[in-house]
Amino acid sequence: MNQTMLWPNVLTLEETADYLRLPRDAVERQASRGRIPGRRIEDTWRFLRDAIDDWLRWQDSRTTLLQQAGALADAETLPDLRAAIFVARGRTETPQEMGF
Repeated sequence: MNQTMLWPNVLTLEETADYLRLPRDAVERQASRGRIPGRRIEDTWRFLRDAIDDWLRWQDSRTTLLQQAGALADAETLPDLRAAIFVARGRTETPQEMGF
């Protein structure tokens, strides 16, 4: 699909694969497993372009958060931070009891 062409709001499997620049089989496999947002309608797949964009942004945010959490793993204040989060969420068990 031409890059200057506007993408429709609802994409087919082939269009989604082109949009994501992934092989068609990979998109279908990931959608079947619920890892890419899409709907199977009879024998065809449909994807909302906005949902795909949101999914991509969420994946990037999640990766960033996980990387930042890894950076904090050695921080001396991490146990205090975890404990404060548990208290704020009203949990009765400690992070240590939960395996953190």
